[in-house]
Amino acid sequence: MTFEEYADLARQLAERRRAGERGIAAAERRRDLHAAADFLDRRLAGQGTRLDQLGRAIGQPVTVPAPTEVDSASEQSPVAAGGPPAAGAPAPGTGSTGGAAAAPMRPGVGAYAQGPAGSAASAPGVPTPRAAQVDPAVELELARRYADEADRHGQQADLLARRPALLPAWSPVARAAAVYLASAGAGVVLGFVMVVAAGVGVLGAGTLYAWMCAGLPAVALISGWLALGRWGRAPLAQGASARYPALGVVVCFLLVPLVYCGYLCLLRLLP
Repeated sequence: MTFEEYADLARQLAERRRAGERGIAAAERRRDLHAAADFLDRRLAGQGTRLDQLGRAIGQPVTVPAPTEVDSASEQSPVAAGGPPAAGAPAPGTGSTGGAAAAPMRPGVGAYAQGPAGSAASAPGVPTPRAAQVDPAVELELARRYADEADRHGQQADLLARRPALLPAWSPVARAAAVYLASAGAGVVLGFVMVVAAGVGVLGAGTLYAWMCAGLPAVALISGWLALGRWGRAPLAQGASARYPALGVVVCFLLVPLVYCGYLCLLRLLP
């Protein structure tokens, strides 16, 4: 064997070794892309489930489209996977299709395929955009960033869904006390209207006393109970809302009669 034959054989072995290494690297990259895509798919599925739970909690179910997997064609593309170009394909930057930098102002080169000069806008020779090569790794990274942003918004929505619409920053006891006080205050205002009506002879004294001691406190208690049940419960709260009925009875059945008794005492003290 001559030295030239030995050198040629060594070059062939080196090229085959490099080709094998490129193939192994491409296979590893495809495997990593598949693993990342599967993880992202499970993550998006979990986000969709959580979004559907939040939608049902607020009474507006959300239809989440199924996440799409990475394009298998782009994954198997040797250029996209980091492998060598296909046999017979011109290298980037060379030949008639080597890019705009290699041969500017030449037909068939650049971002558009140029047609014959003077053709109309609707003619077949109008420049048409070429399909851009998609890198799966870049697309997965963008999808991951969007998933991170969706997680942040989902956490904020979850925090909001765990707070009631009525006085969300208050404690349950303080919220219930405020609601019952407001209901009792409304009952007091209505009681003064009844006092005026009784003064002009529309209501009798017995009817007025019954409303002041039982009717108006009961109405205030029921209205506060209903308000706490409607707006005092968080959408994602487990169980019934904290209404504190004993607190409502104390507030409503003491405040309204006490205010009326204070009004009567004030009338007796005045000359």
